[in-house]
Amino acid sequence: MAYTPELTHDHSATLRRIAWAMDVPMTKALGEVFDYMGNTLDPKKVCSACRDKSKCPSCAFNRKGGLYAQN
Repeated sequence: MAYTPELTHDHSATLRRIAWAMDVPMTKALGEVFDYMGNTLDPKKVCSACRDKSKCPSCAFNRKGGLYAQN
């Protein structure tokens, strides 16, 4: 992992509750939260603010060819 941010106490507690509800470890729940956001946020808005265009082909917000592309 390139970057490991620390969670606040409140965010950690929220993630823990999400993990309990999903019956998965917190690390898996966090991944699921990111997957959900990749499908939910407006990709045009995210892409226009992006500062790293090197990952576009595999980016979660690339609806045509990224991680969540509809086949």
